[in-house]
Formats: sequence, structure tokens, C-alpha cells
Amino acid sequence: MFNIVLHEPEIPNNTGNIGRTCVATGSSLHLIEPLGFDIDEKACRRAGLDYWPRLDLHTHSDLESYEEATTGANRWYLSTTGQRSVFEAEFLPGDHLIFGKESKGLPRGLLESAPDRVLCLPMMPGERSLNLSSSACVVVYEAIRQCIARGDTKLDTNKRLVGSRNV
Repeated sequence: MFNIVLHEPEIPNNTGNIGRTCVATGSSLHLIEPLGFDIDEKACRRAGLDYWPRLDLHTHSDLESYEEATTGANRWYLSTTGQRSVFEAEFLPGDHLIFGKESKGLPRGLLESAPDRVLCLPMMPGERSLNLSSSACVVVYEAIRQCIARGDTKLDTNKRLVGSRNV
């Protein structure tokens, strides 16, 4: 469905929750190193990530490697500094939803390179941010909602995703 991209994630539980969201939604997970934790098979098994083998996982050694590997991708950058709400964006199947590290967000230069592609989640004034895994889940389900409304994907009689066009 979509590509969730985590730039230098620091907290393993957030990445694990986002990985589960990816499996549940048929989305891919891209991790841009360095990571603040280990994702080898032993570490995942020890953490009880039984769904991890079903995850479409891509790791990239740095931001430049990710960009080279995904040339032509339709990218959206998520940040508390965004001037547009996720509800104002038009998400398409295959889009890349890019989130920054928990402590600092995305690099300023990256956000400044595409200001019209920087989105935020609306919050009450004075609130700092939502948890990374909560934010990723909200954004991917808003993107799925748009795709269902447009007919890019459908739900079966059990309300499960059945596929998408254009991916």
C-alpha cells in the first residue's frame, strides 16, 4: 500500500509497533541507519516480534542511500513544523511517508528542501508531539481512507483490504 520510512529511529518499541502496522496494512518499512537498536533475527525473536518475518523491510545505510534506492518516489515528510495538515494532502498508493527520529525529528535541511511536502498532525496549541508509532499509524490509515474513498483500493465483506491499483 504505502512505504513508511523511519529516519534514524531510536526506540525499538516504536519501530516494532510501526512494523506491525506495516504488516497489517500491506505497507513496506524502510529504516534509515543508524538505528538505536539491533534488528537481527535473534533480537527480533527475543522481543517476540512473531510478525517480523512477514514484514517487507528495507534498510538503508544513510539518507542518500535511501534516496538513491527510491528515485522517483512520491515523498511526504511528517513534522510538527509542517504548515499543512495530513488531511490536506492527497495520498496515493505507493507514497513514502517519512518520519524522523524520536528525539529530533527530520533534519532541517531535508524539510527545507521540500516545504510543500511537509505535513503535520493537528494538535492542541502548546502540545509537543505524538508518539512516533501513533503518528505513523494515524497517517497511514488516513492515506488508506483516501485510497478507499477514491477507489484505489477496496475492503472485502469482512472489512479487510483487498488490494490497490497503481502500486
